[in-house]
Amino acid sequence: MPTSLHLLADAPAQLLPARELMAFTLASHIILVPLGVAFPLITLVMHYRGLRRKDATALLLARRWSAVMAVQFALGIVTGTVLSFEFGLLWPGMMGRWGDVFGVGFGVEAWAFFLEAVLIAIYLYGWRRLKPRTHFLLGLPLPFAALLGAFGILAANSWMNTPQGFSLDSGGNPVDVNVWKAIFTPMFGPQYWHFVVGMILTAGFVVAGVYATGWLRGRRDRYHRLGFAVPFTIAAVAAPVQFVLGDSIARSVFHKQPVKFAALEIVWKTDTRVPEYLFGRLQEDGTVKGGIKIPLLDSFLAGFSPNTEVVGLTSVPADQRPTATQATIAHWAFDIMVLIGSVLVLLALWYGLVWLRHRRLPASKWFYGSAACAGVGSVVAVECGWIATEVGRQPWIVYENMRVADAVTSTRSTSLWIMFGVVAAVYVFLFGSFLVVLLKMRTRWRLADEQQATAAGTHTPEADIPYGPRASVPAGDVPAADPGAGRSGGEGP
Repeated sequence: MPTSLHLLADAPAQLLPARELMAFTLASHIILVPLGVAFPLITLVMHYRGLRRKDATALLLARRWSAVMAVQFALGIVTGTVLSFEFGLLWPGMMGRWGDVFGVGFGVEAWAFFLEAVLIAIYLYGWRRLKPRTHFLLGLPLPFAALLGAFGILAANSWMNTPQGFSLDSGGNPVDVNVWKAIFTPMFGPQYWHFVVGMILTAGFVVAGVYATGWLRGRRDRYHRLGFAVPFTIAAVAAPVQFVLGDSIARSVFHKQPVKFAALEIVWKTDTRVPEYLFGRLQEDGTVKGGIKIPLLDSFLAGFSPNTEVVGLTSVPADQRPTATQATIAHWAFDIMVLIGSVLVLLALWYGLVWLRHRRLPASKWFYGSAACAGVGSVVAVECGWIATEVGRQPWIVYENMRVADAVTSTRSTSLWIMFGVVAAVYVFLFGSFLVVLLKMRTRWRLADEQQATAAGTHTPEADIPYGPRASVPAGDVPAADPGAGRSGGEGP
């Protein structure tokens, strides 16, 4: 029997449904994370532009984006809370033994969520009710609250990858906990900045993609140009920075988690002059099937020399490393992430060259088609990054200290599969409702714009300013509950 099948046969029956449930909820939640972390920053940049240049269109976009931000945050609270409960319900072995060591990260995240909820409420309330400068200043802490939440969750995850800040007693339980060392682990810095810049990049491309789609549909007004240009510029600046940070974190994994690096690069035996495989599948006997082999490249990328020694999977026993299938999954996720990141850098360079040469936005339909796809592509890259991080660490839930199988709940597998089905159905409903709300907001905003344009006798309905008097719209034409009613623009959000 192959080694991987031996390992699966020894695993508890409840391990598979527990992992599948956790993977599903995490993959669902992470779709919202870029907007939660970086959308406040993008909104405030647009807000600042509107105030600085007295630009009614920029202020309008900022106000509408703040409404989307609030709806997204509400959904993120739900999915994030589910994840928090799952840590205790699905992995009581880990939380029971190690919670006192790394649990402070979850505490920081909870406080950050609470603070961000208060700040978003104040920011939404402030439109038309506060002085422009006061309102903007009250919104400034929003990005920092979002970064604090990211700090908490990345502190916990980086500790799971490189645990420290404790000693073990004779029973194997952690004692003498040093909180600072537990937070600032060797992988914290590389993981945190790679994550934060990735969220900024992803949120920028996602928001810009909405307006790129509008451009492709013929909406070429200033509203759509500005709605595209600001978030895309932020993402374009972040893209090459992220590429450098990605290389840095890969090298940190090479030094701090050599077996995970071996899984990401499907390296079987420790050696020098190791080739790089683009995709390909690792077999049980250590051979690689398919893919594109580039001689010497893996050693060179790891240590800038073809003579760099790369640790292989066989450097540890089979029960202390990912299986061939897990290594292949991590490897493909890693390669897809790098491929998408490289394409996004090229798209950012295209945008930058056109701007430097002509001082205008690109006019090519190919560019806007690519920009529309960039939002989806960047979300896929984020998903792949987490897959590579979590699957590459197997079989450890706490690297080299606790296996996943030892942390899993004792709940029957049948109950876990039922729970999985219920959670999946609820999430489909939640995300479907989220999409419906966004589409209704877009429709209401567009109707309000058309009504204002008709009333003003112009085709550029951009006269109503969020801090000025409300535009006169016939009663009953716009629903009173519409957060964008009486303001101008085009296709939202």
